[in-house]
Amino acid sequence: MNPPPRRPLTLRDVSEASGVSEMTVSRVLRNKGDVSAATRTKVQEAAKRLGYVPNKIAGSLASSRVNLVGVVIPSLSNMVFPEVLSGISERLDDTGLQPVVGVTDYLPEKEEKVLFEMLSWRPSGVIIAGLEHSEASEAMLRQAGIPVIEIMDVDGVQIDSCVGISHRRAGRMMAEQIIEAGYKRIGFMGTKMPRDHRARKRFEGFTRTLAKAGIEIADQDFYSGGSALAKGREMTQSMLERTPDVDFLYFSNDMIGAGGLLYLLEKGIDVPGQIGLAGFNGVELLDGLPMQLATMDACRKEIGLAAADMIAKHYAEGADSYERRIELEPKLALGQTLLRR
Repeated sequence: MNPPPRRPLTLRDVSEASGVSEMTVSRVLRNKGDVSAATRTKVQEAAKRLGYVPNKIAGSLASSRVNLVGVVIPSLSNMVFPEVLSGISERLDDTGLQPVVGVTDYLPEKEEKVLFEMLSWRPSGVIIAGLEHSEASEAMLRQAGIPVIEIMDVDGVQIDSCVGISHRRAGRMMAEQIIEAGYKRIGFMGTKMPRDHRARKRFEGFTRTLAKAGIEIADQDFYSGGSALAKGREMTQSMLERTPDVDFLYFSNDMIGAGGLLYLLEKGIDVPGQIGLAGFNGVELLDGLPMQLATMDACRKEIGLAAADMIAKHYAEGADSYERRIELEPKLALGQTLLRR
């Protein structure tokens, strides 16, 4: 079902919601003039609640859109998102549309700031990672009046359109392979949880599938740092010291999984006979490891291509020309670190 048409919010809407004049609202939002702190707070809260974003396009262009596409992602240090950006850029080539990137560091308050600035320039569309946003961000996106494509995830309700994989399904698929291989004592290591909602959903799908087979997680470890090889080594060492009888290690991403693999090989541990392991993302950079890591391709470039295609079609053809939901299938690669039965 297509979302209902949205009327752009105006100063009058904020004026009525805050109970002050349009002139006062304008002063507050432009940070000009002498306005009391109480009135300023009242106006700012009303604007945030409504999802109002001021228009920075002046003159005759004030009611139109610029040829920018806002792309909001949580990280550039994570190997995942450059491939997504590559797909977006490739699809937008020769369309007249130009992607502009904002990074949130997985922080909801930073996402609000990025969206506020981007939407004030009236872009032709927004591509944003994830389905979970703060109330203020969601309000701004719902009122934007442009295609809003939430990417990387389909486990939830989208604001407008979404394209991605089911992370719960991805976790379930990996758990099924581990169970089939005969592993029983399983440790999990994750990063940026619970702020990384997609990693959390994979963990949920993973543990629920194990539970149905009568298997509980033997140990788990989470941290808030970046996805680094050194952190993977450190976490693996700590887990084996705490729980030496684990026979499988599942990592929330390939980078810490690669660190775990290097640690195990350095210690002379038989992989996958004594301990199996798997990651997530299918990062090609790690193809040079001594062993090919079991992993799952999350269709990163395909997601970028599909999301950009939605906006390009809207730009060229009109409001109802793009799909509202595209679910791609994660691709399992067993590699050399998971036994095959």
